Amino acid sequence: MKSKSWFVYIIICCDKTYYTGITTDLSRRITVHNSGKGARYTAQRRPVTLVWYEMLHNQSDTRKREIIIKDWRREKKEILINNFSLPHSSK
Repeated sequence: MKSKSWFVYIIICCDKTYYTGITTDLSRRITVHNSGKGARYTAQRRPVTLVWYEMLHNQSDTRKREIIIKDWRREKKEILINNFSLPHSSK
């Protein structure tokens, strides 16, 4: 049986704040955030844009990584984001 991939991700909200979360379906989760039915935090800060993600192989490791990133200051998150290129991105 193939194991499910998990993603930890960072989105930027319309007010330029960052939100970090986890999911097994990145595309669907961003759509949900933009519909206003995602996290309470992002519902008031739409639209959101995906700026970074990392794939992991289980929920436990993904949750641990999310907690670490959520604890970072904005500047450290921006370094992570600036050193990352989304697929099909001109960054």
